[in-house]
Amino acid sequence: MTSTDGDPHRSGAAPCPRRVRVDPQGPVLVEGPVEIVLEDGTVARSDRFMVAVCTCRRSRTHPWCDTSHRRRERPAAPPEDRTP
Repeated sequence: MTSTDGDPHRSGAAPCPRRVRVDPQGPVLVEGPVEIVLEDGTVARSDRFMVAVCTCRRSRTHPWCDTSHRRRERPAAPPEDRTP
């Protein structure tokens, strides 16, 4: 018997791939809903259509990003060479 709850893993259908976007200055964006297994084995779940997963570990809502990465100092731009 196949499941009718909409879960493609249970119904035998091929699972749809999740789209993941990596932002080098911020979080990893994942199309939801998602479940994240944490280091201690607990599972964090979100039903949102897009979630931001913290990669800098500065978030107070880890594993979800709260934009704490924005408060860090960014490296200064290198001085321009003004040689004529």
